[in-house]
Amino acid sequence: MYKNLRQALLDLEKAGMLKRVHEEVDPHLQMAEIARQAFDRNGPALLFEKVKGCRFQAVCNIFGTRERMDFLFRDTLRSTQTAVQFKSNPVEFFRHATPASLFRAAKAGLRALPKHSGSLRDFEECTLADLPQIVGWPEDGGAFVTLPQVASRPGEHAGILQTNLGMYRVQISGNDYAADECGLHYQIKRDIARHHQKAIEEGRPLKVSVFIGGPPAHTVAAVMPMPEDLSELTFAGMLSGRRFRYFEHDGYLVSSDAEFCILGEMAPDLKPEGPFGDHVGYYSGKHPFPYMRVKKVLCKKNAIYPFTSVGRPPKEDTLFGEFIHDITKPMVPASIPGVHAVHAVDAAGVHPLCLAIASERFVPYARPEDREPMELLKTANALLGFNQVSLSKYLLLAAKEDASGSLDVRDIPAFFAHMLERIDFARDLHFQTSTTIDTLDYTGTSLNHGSKLVIAAAGLKRRKLRNDNADLPSLGLPAGFTNPKIAMKGVLAVQWDACGKSPAPTDITPLLDALAKWEFRENYPWVSIVDDTSTIDGSTPRGLDDFLWMTFTRSDPAQDAYGPGAHFVDKHWSIQAPLVIDARIKPRHQKPLCVPENIIGSASKILDNAGIPLRRRNAH
Repeated sequence: MYKNLRQALLDLEKAGMLKRVHEEVDPHLQMAEIARQAFDRNGPALLFEKVKGCRFQAVCNIFGTRERMDFLFRDTLRSTQTAVQFKSNPVEFFRHATPASLFRAAKAGLRALPKHSGSLRDFEECTLADLPQIVGWPEDGGAFVTLPQVASRPGEHAGILQTNLGMYRVQISGNDYAADECGLHYQIKRDIARHHQKAIEEGRPLKVSVFIGGPPAHTVAAVMPMPEDLSELTFAGMLSGRRFRYFEHDGYLVSSDAEFCILGEMAPDLKPEGPFGDHVGYYSGKHPFPYMRVKKVLCKKNAIYPFTSVGRPPKEDTLFGEFIHDITKPMVPASIPGVHAVHAVDAAGVHPLCLAIASERFVPYARPEDREPMELLKTANALLGFNQVSLSKYLLLAAKEDASGSLDVRDIPAFFAHMLERIDFARDLHFQTSTTIDTLDYTGTSLNHGSKLVIAAAGLKRRKLRNDNADLPSLGLPAGFTNPKIAMKGVLAVQWDACGKSPAPTDITPLLDALAKWEFRENYPWVSIVDDTSTIDGSTPRGLDDFLWMTFTRSDPAQDAYGPGAHFVDKHWSIQAPLVIDARIKPRHQKPLCVPENIIGSASKILDNAGIPLRRRNAH
């Protein structure tokens, strides 16, 4: 049970899971690149003792391996999981409860209650400019806080258990921000958005607190998808094994154990925020977003500044997702009956692709050959309204009754094969057009606007897939299309060689005509068009990851899905196999992330000097 961040770091160091970096590091690009390379090397947490232009130390890669996360929460993880099971399904919990599980649940429940403790005397004052000015990518709009815990409440007199704790990036320099202003990039479906809207309607400023650091459980709690009526502060207490300590100052909530606290009011207008190199592997652009007028910045004596750097997955936030998934698994079936498994695919940018297994029971007496997606469609709508699953762009939903208990949403090739064997392309493609999508996704028509595609499959196999590797049957590709590669069984990627041609949608027509005549089109019912297939190789994890990343981060279903014989039946889009996804880079897309070679080299040298070996972690 750690009281603060320093205790946790000393524990990691004692266990050989943290190393100190003694030489000076530059917060402009270099520190973020060191963090990314440390993660890629499966390396330890890093404590930077000398940050250029800053009096504070900084730490990164705290959560960079699952072994390290399990170590940090070794005394509390089991009791937290027990408490989540109880919350998700009390009847089922008590049916199988043992004295030990009841004790764990009770103990976690007691720790869940926040505790009023501490005062302003425990802090010193500083400014935003005093914080490490970490810029992660060359075209970022300024320095960002990347592991913030943003606390807000729905009303001036709301109680502590009504507090929402979320993680939204905070821009502390650059653009048009004054010295006492910082950008707050929250998305439209977050709880803080409801709080802000309510404050605007009531004609009052929304007071917001940004905590940085504290026990590691507080950081994890900020990304925990808690129900609206349950504060993340309760989860922070359970996972840390110690009640969340807080006090009030001038109407602001202050975390007594945080290293830094930024206190401010949301301004009534918007200011440009970004660009920012984001976790999908591209920049998110510069757009008007809410910002805070900072009233006070607090810090502990000798405070340590934790940070992370995101980019194309996998990165440190990948481990957050896996860890939280293991804790929250019971919550999904409890919230959406009939759902058995859900997996947001990290390699595809997380939100662009979601795989799920659910029950198909609407016609229980139906013969297997007559079964079709019915309940699955109801479940799909429920999933698209549930927590972060609502951000999914492609949702692939399989019927549990067809899987014989062997289907795993994390086995992506097997899941795709199961789906593609059963899909009726005239019936099973369901679009939501002109709808909201993830703010970080630029494949749609404009910011926050795009489409979704639900693909539901139930019933017997209707086609046999092939995986011919080097012996792919001749496809007779038209001019401009080349270098076909097998990404998975039944899945092809085709390269578009522009040769000075415009990548307009009309360029798809020759390919569709060729596919319509191809005798093996039912054996390869999914085709993605990409700019480069040279790295796509379904026999390697990295080659599969490249296919997933290109296909799902570079396509919008309504604009980029095609198929031979496309037509409408009662306004439903129907095609023949294969489904063709145009995943070429388009003018509306954002730039992929890259770093200058000199920064990559200097970061690598610092890690070498710190004795951190070059060993690559496995891809997905």
